[in-house]
Amino acid sequence: MRKLTHQEIVSRQQLKVAESCLPLVAVLDNIRSLHNVGSIFRSADGVGVEKIWLCGITGYPPQSQITKTAIGAEDCVSWEHSLDVKQVVRELKNQGYQIVLLEQMDESVVYYEFVPRGPICLVIGNEKEGISDELVALSDDAIEIAMNGIKNSLNVSVAFGVVACHISRFLKQ
Repeated sequence: MRKLTHQEIVSRQQLKVAESCLPLVAVLDNIRSLHNVGSIFRSADGVGVEKIWLCGITGYPPQSQITKTAIGAEDCVSWEHSLDVKQVVRELKNQGYQIVLLEQMDESVVYYEFVPRGPICLVIGNEKEGISDELVALSDDAIEIAMNGIKNSLNVSVAFGVVACHISRFLKQ
């Protein structure tokens, strides 16, 4: 066994790019940290997200803090900025996307028990306040990551990565 060279990894990835796009859209609802945005871009590229919607106050490229953590993924993943998250989610719902909130709610299920019906719109909320109340009425499902420690949640970009990997596994079948 040997570690792959950077060129071998890049060559493998270039072969996968054409078939990597999944029917999975991420909607970022007022994400405050540009580092979180960059990290979400990087994870989105890794799992094959179709598009990222950067909504409300969420920062968008080009910005050095996004680039620092995205490491070029912001150039590979389709994205768009909109001030009106409700309009974006409503349009995606009208296009047939299952609207899934990553949020702790009274009816949310643990992410690993969630079986997506694709195409999926995964909504990720603000680091402090979570998802806007106005989006709850538009949602089809809510999923969460169960926590064992004192803190009740993971960093938003880490949580996105965990859940996006889970959803992508189902969408690739």
